[in-house]
Amino acid sequence: MKKYNLLEKQLNIKFKQDFLLIQALTHRSYLNENNNFELNHNERLEFLGDAVLELIVTEFLFKKYDNPEGDLTNWRSSLVNSKMLAQVANKLKINDFLLLGRGEAKDKNSKARESILANAMEALIGAIYLDQGIKIVSQFIQKNILIELPYILKNKLYIDPKTRLQEITQEKFEITPSYKIIQEHGPDHAKKFEMGVYLKNFLMAQAIGSSKQEAEVQAAEKALKKQAWQNYI
Repeated sequence: MKKYNLLEKQLNIKFKQDFLLIQALTHRSYLNENNNFELNHNERLEFLGDAVLELIVTEFLFKKYDNPEGDLTNWRSSLVNSKMLAQVANKLKINDFLLLGRGEAKDKNSKARESILANAMEALIGAIYLDQGIKIVSQFIQKNILIELPYILKNKLYIDPKTRLQEITQEKFEITPSYKIIQEHGPDHAKKFEMGVYLKNFLMAQAIGSSKQEAEVQAAEKALKKQAWQNYI
């Protein structure tokens, strides 16, 4: 348990029931290779944590802001989506404590690992709720997730990247970005699409995704980060 004591210090939470913390970090793939492991995987805790997280974030937004439902829904989505939860998990060094099968353990930088981290984060929230109660888990969510809201609002990250990019380029140049396939990779059953986002014929950014939509979103996100429209003309 010394290993998990380090995580408890990082979380600033001392679990009464140690097994809940370990189970929250146990991926299904680990059990497939460790039949004698005494605990279950984290999917039930993930199910619980997802509901707890959404309730606490929703209540916080409802009480703090008098905005329309649509705004609050977008803000909540930006706080509880997989990308944000994976980022928070990385800050807490959750990755160092995950129990994974050998294949998943090797794959450290993929979209699949982002999903595993986000799910583990939800499972951890479920474990904290069961072990510590609603007050402590609310404090944990406030400290680690809701703290990101001012940055999200300031940078309008609650608006999807394609919409944000379109708003900026229309304002600056009165031009709507277009998306084109640059290349397709892989067999039909596992095809990857490389999409470019353009201002007229100027390529701002490109990205690869498992669908055209995914690649377009990632390309728009890259263009926003690079502020590629500054190179236009």
